[in-house]
Amino acid sequence: MNDMGELAGLSHTAATVPGRGGDPFSEAASAAARHILELILADYRGPVAVDLWNGERIVGNDDAPCALVFRHPAVLRELVLDRDLVRLAESYLAGEVDVIGDFEVLFDLAEYLRRHDLSWAARLRVVPEALHLPRDGVLYDPNKMRDGRPARRNSRASIAHHYDVGNDFYRLWLDPEMVYSCAYFRDSGQSLAAAQCDKLDYLCRKLRLAPGQTLLDIGCGWGALVCWAARHYGVQAHGVTLSEQQYTYALERVRREGLADRVRIEVRDYRDLPDDARYDRVVSVGMFEHIGVANFPLYFNTVKRVLTPGGLFLNHGITNDTRWRETPLTRFVNRYVFPDGELTRISDVVDAMEQAGFEIIDVEGLRRHYALTLRHWVQALEAHYTQAVALVGEARYRVWRLYMAGAAYYFEEGSSGVHQVLAGHVGAPMAIPLRRDDLYLKEVE
Repeated sequence: MNDMGELAGLSHTAATVPGRGGDPFSEAASAAARHILELILADYRGPVAVDLWNGERIVGNDDAPCALVFRHPAVLRELVLDRDLVRLAESYLAGEVDVIGDFEVLFDLAEYLRRHDLSWAARLRVVPEALHLPRDGVLYDPNKMRDGRPARRNSRASIAHHYDVGNDFYRLWLDPEMVYSCAYFRDSGQSLAAAQCDKLDYLCRKLRLAPGQTLLDIGCGWGALVCWAARHYGVQAHGVTLSEQQYTYALERVRREGLADRVRIEVRDYRDLPDDARYDRVVSVGMFEHIGVANFPLYFNTVKRVLTPGGLFLNHGITNDTRWRETPLTRFVNRYVFPDGELTRISDVVDAMEQAGFEIIDVEGLRRHYALTLRHWVQALEAHYTQAVALVGEARYRVWRLYMAGAAYYFEEGSSGVHQVLAGHVGAPMAIPLRRDDLYLKEVE
């Protein structure tokens, strides 16, 4: 059974089942937990409240926008003794911890815990208290976890782990176009559906698409961009994906929209494109995060090979400010969300593109747009809680809620970014005007 299967089979009764030989929710356990939290959070002045299983609020005001609720004392014991925030996240997945209210706010507390280092005197006080907390009754064994990052990045197995959860699940919280990447907002009040249409058209305008051109979309998802480009700009579009469920959906979409003569969808690895394949335009949106820095040369050289001289390539992908490091956040993401995910700085991306022989034409950061997008997704997912759990189970619902709320926090905070990089062959004639006015004057048709 995989990790999600193990988690999905868990009952949420940890907070109500007494352990053998005594009640783990005794006043002694509550008192020990109270002392631990008061010591650990003595300097915390943020917006997150912290509650115990008995309803006692240890930290925070009554009107706090978010509350972290410990459902079982053993979770706090492990947090003190192991000092691993991934375990706290796993406790949330297993229902041993709950988050009430604005989930994104929780990461203010997570950052405090990540950066806060207890004095030796405080450690000498909290460890004995933690040892007095019960260790039994926790329903999830962290030793069952498996990291298992695939050797070949962007493999079908790693893509299926994330994207083949089920089309019906994604349909609950994505926009009608089924776009699973950063939208492009006019302002914070614009609807997600309208902002995603604006993004699709913005990509087409950046690529300066024209009738008769050929377009390759690497990681085409559910087919939104290739269909938009064919319908509104008259191109011959080819989309490739490694997700069987995305492929099935996109194929039916092409048929339903009457675009079979202009759009071709394949389950194909970009590394397996034919040697003689050539395209006037190449685009990749939201696939880049799976590639891995070590594979940048192969990726960019492949795109350069299939791009005709004078053609344009647009790469849209998430970046960060530190490169990919071993942290609780990255371990959680690789374990539960993107098995092969790896981010790096935009400077590294641009450097790799130049090393492959690309000339950089335009770079645009859309960090604030992704924070807005993620908030829309989280709100929609929470609004469809019952349907989501029926489709994928409580644990997987919690994975996506935790992941997307955390991503929104870090995009807003600035350590995560997303960039669109437009490039062409070095020295080739530029198929773009001298100024960028055309990007903003054209309306979506």
